[in-house]
Amino acid sequence: MSTSSPEAVKKLLENMQTDLRSLSMECKKKFPPVKEAAESGIVKIKTIAARNADILATLKENSSEVVQPFLMGCGTKEPKITQLCLAAIQRLMSHEVVSEAAAGNIINMLWQLMENNLEELKLLQTVLVLLTTNTVVHDDVLSKAIVLCFRLHFTKDNITNNTAAATVRQVVTVVFERMVAEDERFKGIVELPPPVQGNTNRRSVSTLRPSAKDAYMLFQDLCQLVNADAPYWLVGMTEMTRTFGLELLESVLNDFPMVFLQHQEFSFLLKERVCPLVIKLFSPNIKFRQGSSSSASPAPVEKPYFPICMRLLRVVSVLIKHYYSLLVTECEIFLSLLVKFLDGEKPQWLRAVAVESVHRLCVQPHLLRSFCQSYDMKPHSTKVFRDIVNALGSFIQSLFIIPNAGNPAATSAPSGGSGSGPQGAPQGGPGAGGQGTALNTQAAFEYRGTWIPLMTVSVQGSAKATYLEMLDKVEPPSIPEGYAMSVAFSALLDLVRGITSMIERELAKEEEESAVRREANPDQNAQPEPGAHLVWDEMVSACWCGLLAALSLLLDASTDETATENILKAELTVASLCGRLGLVTPRDAFITAICKASLPPHYALTVLSSNAANLNNKSYSIQGQCVQIISPSSESHQQVVAVGQPLTVQPQGTVVLTAKNIQCMRTLLNLAHCHGAVLGTSWQLVLATLQHLVWILGLKPGVGGALKPGRAVEGPSTVLTTAVMTDLPVISNILSRLFESSQYLDDVSLHHLINALCSLSLEAMEMAYGTNKEPSLFAVAKLLETGLVNMDRIEILWRPLTGHLLEVCQHPNARMREWGAEAVTALIKASLAYRHNPPLAQNQRLQLLLLNPLKELSNVLHADIRQKQLESVLQILQSQGDSLGPGWPLVLGVIGAIRNDQGESLIRTAFQCLQLVVTDFLPTMPCTCLQIVVDVAGSFGLQNQELNISLTSIGLLWNISDYFFQRGEAITLELEREEAALQKQAQEKGVPLNRPFHPAPPFDCLWLCLYAKLGELCVDPRPAVRKSAGQTMFSTIAAHGTLLQQPTWHIVVWKVLFHLLDCVRRSSTTADKEKIESGGGNILIHHSRDTAEKQWAETWVLTLAGVARIFNTRRYLLQQLGDFFKAWEVLLDHIQSAALSKNNEVSLAALKSFQEILQIGSPVKDSALPTEALALAAMGVPPVLIDPLSAAGPGRPLLRSDSMLERLARYSNAELQAPPPGEESALEDSSLWWSAWNTWYRTGTDSTRPPGGGTGTDRPSFIPSQPFLTALVQIFPALYQHIKTGFSMDDLRKLGVILHGAVSVPISSEASPFILPSYSEAVLTSLQEAVLTALDVLQKAICVGPENLQIMYPAIFDQLLLFVEFSCKPPQYGKLETKHVANAKYNQIQLFAPAEWVALNYVPFAERSLEVVVGLYHKTACHKAVIKEKVLQNIIKTLRLPLSLKYACPSESTWKLAVSSLLKVLSVGLPVARQHAASGKFETMWPELAYAFEDFLFTKSTPPDNMSIQEFQKNETVDVEVVQLISTEILPFANFIPKDFVGQIMTMLNKGSIHSQSSSFTEAEIDVRMREEFSKVCFETLLQFSFSNKVSTPQEGYISRMALSVLLKRSQDVLRRYVSDEKLSGHCPLPRQQVTEIIFVLKAVSTLMDSLKKTQPENVDGTTWAQVIALYPTLVECITCSSSEVSSALKEALGPFKDFMHPPPVSRVQNGES
Repeated sequence: MSTSSPEAVKKLLENMQTDLRSLSMECKKKFPPVKEAAESGIVKIKTIAARNADILATLKENSSEVVQPFLMGCGTKEPKITQLCLAAIQRLMSHEVVSEAAAGNIINMLWQLMENNLEELKLLQTVLVLLTTNTVVHDDVLSKAIVLCFRLHFTKDNITNNTAAATVRQVVTVVFERMVAEDERFKGIVELPPPVQGNTNRRSVSTLRPSAKDAYMLFQDLCQLVNADAPYWLVGMTEMTRTFGLELLESVLNDFPMVFLQHQEFSFLLKERVCPLVIKLFSPNIKFRQGSSSSASPAPVEKPYFPICMRLLRVVSVLIKHYYSLLVTECEIFLSLLVKFLDGEKPQWLRAVAVESVHRLCVQPHLLRSFCQSYDMKPHSTKVFRDIVNALGSFIQSLFIIPNAGNPAATSAPSGGSGSGPQGAPQGGPGAGGQGTALNTQAAFEYRGTWIPLMTVSVQGSAKATYLEMLDKVEPPSIPEGYAMSVAFSALLDLVRGITSMIERELAKEEEESAVRREANPDQNAQPEPGAHLVWDEMVSACWCGLLAALSLLLDASTDETATENILKAELTVASLCGRLGLVTPRDAFITAICKASLPPHYALTVLSSNAANLNNKSYSIQGQCVQIISPSSESHQQVVAVGQPLTVQPQGTVVLTAKNIQCMRTLLNLAHCHGAVLGTSWQLVLATLQHLVWILGLKPGVGGALKPGRAVEGPSTVLTTAVMTDLPVISNILSRLFESSQYLDDVSLHHLINALCSLSLEAMEMAYGTNKEPSLFAVAKLLETGLVNMDRIEILWRPLTGHLLEVCQHPNARMREWGAEAVTALIKASLAYRHNPPLAQNQRLQLLLLNPLKELSNVLHADIRQKQLESVLQILQSQGDSLGPGWPLVLGVIGAIRNDQGESLIRTAFQCLQLVVTDFLPTMPCTCLQIVVDVAGSFGLQNQELNISLTSIGLLWNISDYFFQRGEAITLELEREEAALQKQAQEKGVPLNRPFHPAPPFDCLWLCLYAKLGELCVDPRPAVRKSAGQTMFSTIAAHGTLLQQPTWHIVVWKVLFHLLDCVRRSSTTADKEKIESGGGNILIHHSRDTAEKQWAETWVLTLAGVARIFNTRRYLLQQLGDFFKAWEVLLDHIQSAALSKNNEVSLAALKSFQEILQIGSPVKDSALPTEALALAAMGVPPVLIDPLSAAGPGRPLLRSDSMLERLARYSNAELQAPPPGEESALEDSSLWWSAWNTWYRTGTDSTRPPGGGTGTDRPSFIPSQPFLTALVQIFPALYQHIKTGFSMDDLRKLGVILHGAVSVPISSEASPFILPSYSEAVLTSLQEAVLTALDVLQKAICVGPENLQIMYPAIFDQLLLFVEFSCKPPQYGKLETKHVANAKYNQIQLFAPAEWVALNYVPFAERSLEVVVGLYHKTACHKAVIKEKVLQNIIKTLRLPLSLKYACPSESTWKLAVSSLLKVLSVGLPVARQHAASGKFETMWPELAYAFEDFLFTKSTPPDNMSIQEFQKNETVDVEVVQLISTEILPFANFIPKDFVGQIMTMLNKGSIHSQSSSFTEAEIDVRMREEFSKVCFETLLQFSFSNKVSTPQEGYISRMALSVLLKRSQDVLRRYVSDEKLSGHCPLPRQQVTEIIFVLKAVSTLMDSLKKTQPENVDGTTWAQVIALYPTLVECITCSSSEVSSALKEALGPFKDFMHPPPVSRVQNGES
C-alpha cells in the first residue's frame, strides 16, 4: 500500500494523533511545555485533516510546526520520550511530509543528542531514513548529517561503530545516487556550456546542480581526509582513519563511474586528487625491500602496511577498471607499480595481494585490450600489457626458484627482518618434508625438487580474491603455501581464456559481417578495417613469450592431470588463435611446446629444437638415451606407461613415455583435428611429433593407411603398460579421424598438411637410406589416408601427393618403397572408382591426371614397384576396363613399358594385362589406341626374357589383324572422323599433321603399323621369333592385303618389305660366326644352325622368299604403282646381295627366288585370249583375281585404270614410240629383263671373282658352292631368250668372264665326293655342262640370227679356247692353293683328301670344249669376223700349249686330241689363209704355226719310262702325219707363204732329218727310239724341196735356196761333232746311232754335190758356194775315223770336190790379197 493512498493517509493521521497523545501523557508531569505543544499539535493535525483535500502537501508545508512537539520531546534527553519522538519523526519522514526547514531542525536536534551520546543507534537510523526517503536535505545540513554519522563511527561502542560505518557507506551512496537521479531528470535539457574557469579552482562548483554539488563536496573532502588534510565541507570532523576513507573512495568509484566520466569537475578531482593520493600512499611499498634494515624510516607508516596497501590495490583495481580511459598515464604508473609488487623481494603478503589484483585484471580481456592499445601500441610508451604477462610468468618462475618459496615471510615482525615469524613455522611443513605423503592425493607442481601444492582459488573466469577482501585484518595474514602459485596459475589461464575468447568472438562477428556484405554486393571484396586486427596481433605478440615461458614451465612441473589438461588447453587455444591471426612464430612456438611435452625428455627431434628456441627452459643436454634417465624436471614422479624405440638413424637405447606424454599427445591430436585449418606450416611440427610418438608406441600402417598397434618389428624393445594398451586403439582411431577431418580443411590448409607430410616423409626417406632397418611409414600412410578422404577435390592435391609418393617408390629401402607403391596404386584405384562430379567419362583431363602417376611408375627401376604397378593395372582393367576411354594410351603405355632388364615375372604380369586387353577390350577402346596396342604387343615380342611370351605376342598380333579385318568398316569410319579433327587442329596451328605413314588413309596406317611391328620382330635376335614373325607377316599380307588401298601398297613395298629386307641383310652380314653351344644343355642344335650366322641365313631365306612370292602373286597390282620398275630393281638388288652372301644356303635360295620372279611372265603367243587376261596371266596373277567381281576387296575392284602405254612411258624414262599392238608387253618387260640381266651379271661377276691378296695360308673368305654356280649359269639360257634382241658384244664379254670365273671355282674337299661320280668314266660336272650349254645356246642363236650377230663368233671362240687351256693349265682361283686332279679315273678321292680345295677334272671339260671349237670352226672358218679376228691363229696358239707339253700333259689324251684337232682345223683353215694371203690378215699366224710344229715335233718332255714300244711307234706315226701335212699343204704353196715361215719349216725338217736322240735310251730300244722313220721322212721332204730344178717361180727358188743353206749348216754341225767325239772315244767304237747319222750326212753331202753340178750356176747364189767349200776341211778331218762304213761314205763325199778346184784369175787374187 503506497504512502499516498487515502487509507495510508488516514492511518498516518491516526498514528500521529496517537503519538502526540502518548507524548503529552509522558510529559504531563515533568515537562509541561512539551505536553502543551503536543496537544496543540493534535489540534493542528485535526484542522489540517478537516480543511484540506491534499492532506500530505499541507502537512509538508506545516511540517515545522507538526514536528516541533517531537523535537521538544527529544530535547528532554529522557530515553523513553526520546525514543518515542524519534519513532514519530521517522514515520513522518517515511511519508515524505518533512520540509527543508523541518529537516534542518531535525538534524540540529540529532546533533545535540549525538553530542550527549544518547540513543546512537536510533540517531543513525533516523538520519538514514531522513536522507533516503527524500531529497530535502542539502548543503550544510547534509554535511552536518554526514559528519554526525562519521562521529558516531568513532565511539567506544563497537556496535555503534559498525552501524555507523554501514550508515556512512549508505549515506555516501545516497548522495551520489541523488546526483545520478538529478542527471536523469535533466537529461533532455540543453544547458549552456560551463564557464571555462570553473575547473581552475577546486572550490568552484558553481556550474553544478545542487545534488551534484553535494556529491562533489563530499568526494573532495573524502580525499582530503584520506590525505590527512582538513575537510572543506564536512565541518566538525574530529577523527578519521585512512582505511575507512579508502574504503569509501573505493565504493564511490566502483559504484558511480558515470558520475566521474560525465562531469568534468569530477574527472578533475580524479586526476588531481585521487591519483596523486594513491601514488603517494604507495610509496612505502615501493621503496621497501624485504630484508633491508628499516632504521632509516622510523615512522611506522613508512613500512608497508597491510590494511592500507590492500585497500590501495582495491582502489587501483577500480580506477583501472572504470576510469582507464580518463587516466591513461596514471594507470600506466599504477600497472607498473603492480608489476613491481610481484617482485621476489617484496613481502609474501604483498605479492599475494598483487597477484590477486593482477588476476582481477586478467579476467577483463577488454581492459587488457585497452592497455595494449594505449601503451604497447604507442611509440615510446611502456609495454604495459607485455610486462603484466611477463611479470606473471616470472612470478611463477620465481616461486620455483626461490628456496623458501613455500614459507611466507613474517614481514610483520617488528624488526622488519625476514626471519620466520611464529605463524610461519607450522605453515612451512608440507613444503619441506611432506612431499611423499601428499603426492598421490593432492594436485601440485613439482620442479627440480621444489614442491608447490595447488589449491582451488576461484571459479574459472572470476577473480574471487581472498586477501584483498580481508578488510578487518590489521596484521598481514600468513599466506598458505601454494596460494600465490594457485592464483597466478588461475590468472594465467583466465588471461588466455579471456583474450582468446574475446578475439575469437570478434573474429566470428567480423566473418559474419563480411559474409553478409559479400551477399549484399558480391563484387566488392571488402577488407575489414585493419585497426582491430592490429590490436589483436599486438596483444598476441606482446603476451605470447611470457605465456609460453610460464605455461611450458607449469606443464613440465604439473603432476596433476586436470592441471596439465588446463595448461595444454591454454597452449592449444593460444596456438590456434595465433594460427587464425596468421602469426606464425608464436603459433609454431606453442605447438613446439606441446610437441616437446609429448615426447620423452630431451628427445632429439631436430624439427622442434630448431624451430623455436624455448624461452625459459634452459636446455639440459644429456647425451645418449637410456631408460633410467631421471629427468631434471618432474618426470621422475610421473607414471611411465610405455617404453619404446626412438626413431633415429643410429640405433640407440630405449625411451620412456609417461602418462603426461600421452596426455600431451592427445592434445596435439586434438589441436590438429579441430584447428587443422590454421596450422599452416606447423603441420610439420605436429606431424613430426606424432610420427615419433607413433613410432615409439609401435603403431604400424595397415590397409588404407590407418595405423594399428603392430608387433614390435625391432624386437622386444617396445614395452607397453596395460593403461596405454587400452589407449592405443583410441589414439590410432583419433589419428585416423584427424586425417579424415582433412576433408573439412580449406584448400590452402590441405596443401600445408600435404607439404608437411611430404617433408616428413622426405626425412624418413633420408633416415632409411643405407639401412635395412624398418623405416617410419607414418607420413606415407597418412598421405594415403589424406588422399582417400579428399577424393571429391582430389585434383588440387593430386600432383604434390603423387609426386612425392613417386619419389618414395624409388627409395632403396624395400619396405619404404613398397608402401610408396601401395599408396600410389591405392590412390589411383580409389580415385578411378570414386563417383566424381562430373563423372570421369566427361572429365577427360581429370582422368588423365589420375592415371598419370601410374605411367610415371614405369620410370622406377625397382622390380617390386613395377610388379605392384602392373598388378594394379590388372585390377583397374578388370574393374574399370570398359570406362577407361581416353585413359587407354596411358594404360597401354604402362603395360608396354617393359625393358629387358626386368625379370620374367614382371614381363609375365604385364603380358597378362595385354592379353586381357586384346581378348576383352579391343572393341571398347577408341580406335586411335589400336595402334598403341599393336606397338605394345610388338614390344612384348621384342623382349628377350621369355621366349614363349615373344611367340605368344606374335600370335596376339595375328589376332589383332583378324580384328582389324572383321571390324574394318567401323574402324575406318571412326579413324577418318578422328583424322578430320586432327587435320583441322593442325591447320589451325599451321603445322603439318604428324603421324606415321601420313599420306596413307588412317585405316591403312593401322595395317602399316602392324606390318612395321612384325617387320621389327622379323629381325629379332632369336631365330624362333624371327621365323614366327616372318610367317605371320607374310601370311597377314597375303590374307588381308586386299584391304589396302593402292597407294598403301607403295608403302608396304618400300617401307615394310624392302625395309625388312634391308635389316635382315644388314644383320645377316654382320652376324656372329661363333659356334653356339647346345642351348640349355637339353636342346640339340643341328649343325646347319649352330652359329648365329647360319640362323640368320634361315631368316634371310624366308624373308627373301616371302617378298619374292608377294612380287610374284601381286605383280599385277604392284605394276600399277608408279615405280614398279624401281621396286623391281631394289628387289633384284636384294636378290643379288643375298646371292653374293657368304652363305651357301642363302645364296642358293636367292637364286631360287630369282628364278621364281623370272618365270613370272613368259611371252604368250596365243592371240585367241583377250590381251588383258593374257597380260595378267603372263604376270602370274591367278585367274581368280582376273575376274573383277571376285577380285574386288571392300569396294576396290582391281580394274586397270591406265593404259599399258602410259605405264610404259613411266617405266622407261626414254620417250618410247608407241609399239605395234602386239608388242606392248614385250616392250614393257624388256627394261625389267635387262635389269634382271644386270643383276645376273653383277651376281655372277662378284660370286666368281677370285679372292684377292693374302698368302695361301689365309683361309679364303668364301668360295661359292657348285650347286650355286650351276643354278646361276642355268638361269642364263632362260634369261637370254628375253634379251637376245639387245644382246651385244659387250654383254657377251661379260658373260664370258662369268662363265670362266664359274668354271675356275674349286670344290671343297668335303663336297667333292658328291659332285664327282665314283664310276670310272671321266665326266663333266653339272656346272661344266651348264657352261657349255650356255655357250651352245648363244652359238645357235648367232647361227639363226641376223648377219650382224656373227661378229660374236670370235668371242665365243676365245671363250672356248680359254677352257681348252685348262687341260694343261688348270685355272688359278686367286691365290688359293688347290690340288688338281687330271682325271678322276686315275686317282681315287682319298689321295687328295688332305688338300682343302680341289680343282676337279678340267681335262674332260677342256677336251669337250676343244671338240666344240673344231666343230664350230668347221662351220665358221670363212666368216669375215672369224678371219678378221685371227681365230685360226688363236686356235693354233692355244693348241701349242698341249702340243709342246706332249708327254708332260696332265692327261695323255689331251695332246693326242690337240694334234688331231690341229690337223682338222688346218685342213679347213690353210686354204682360207692362202686365199687371204694378200690381205695380210694371216701374217701373224704363220710364225705361230711354225712354233707349234716345232714345239710338238721336238718336244722337251720325255716319254714316260713305262711306255711300251708299240705306244712309241703309235706316237711316231702321229709325228710323221704332221710332216706329211707340211709336205702336202704348206710347201707346195710356198709362193703364197712368207719366206721366213718356209725357212723355219726347212730348218725344222733339217733338224728332224738328222737323228737326235735322248741319251737315256737303252741299246736294245735304240732302233725304235731313234724315230728313224721320222728322220727319213723329214730328210726326204727337205731334199725334195732343195733340188727341185723345175723352178717355176722366183718363190720356189727361194724355198730351195733356203733348204740348201739349212742342209749345209746341218752337215757341217754333224761332221764337226763326229770328229770331236771320235778323238775322245779312243779305241771304243762310237754309239750306233751316231755312226748312222754321220754316214747319212756324208751321203747327203755327196747327193748335194751332184745336184749342184746339175743346177744352172745362176740359180745358186754365192753364199751357197761358200757354204759348200767350207765343208771341205771338215770332211778332210774325218779321214782318221776308224769305222769302215764312214770311210767309204767319206770317199764318195770328197770325190766331187775336184770340180770346184779351178785356178783363180790373177786380178782377183791381187784384189783378194790387197
